[in-house]
Amino acid sequence: MEKLLWSIALPGFGQLLNGKYIKGIVIMILEVLINVQANFNVAIISSFQGDIPKAIQVTNDQWLMFYPCLYFFAMWDAFKDAGAGEEPYSFLPFVFGAYFVTVGLIYSSNLELFGIVLGPVWLPMLFMIPGVGVGLLLKKAMTKFIYKKPLN
Repeated sequence: MEKLLWSIALPGFGQLLNGKYIKGIVIMILEVLINVQANFNVAIISSFQGDIPKAIQVTNDQWLMFYPCLYFFAMWDAFKDAGAGEEPYSFLPFVFGAYFVTVGLIYSSNLELFGIVLGPVWLPMLFMIPGVGVGLLLKKAMTKFIYKKPLN
């Protein structure tokens, strides 16, 4: 769990803690590249200050679309390499989380919730919740109905 939490803090840290130094450094370089090219930190600051129109304006959506996949892959990979991903279909919450966050990004500049446009930070974060939930439900259903342990 510790490696997963470090990977949430910065993609690549979990891999470094797992001893996967090259993979961790590559993920960290990709995270910085995507973050800078997407102007994501400026969007985060603007969103936290309540200036959603500025966050939408400064964000490079084409670069930002890479971020959820990299972020969730880094979390899943650190989780798996730490030995926690041994259960069948344990990747599903991460995959569906990334997918739903990406969909949230697609609609972040024009979808309103309660009359408010939430922008490229808040809406994708909200979309993560049902994404991980769907992944957990599918994992449970697939484990129960599809996965059969081999006989020894």
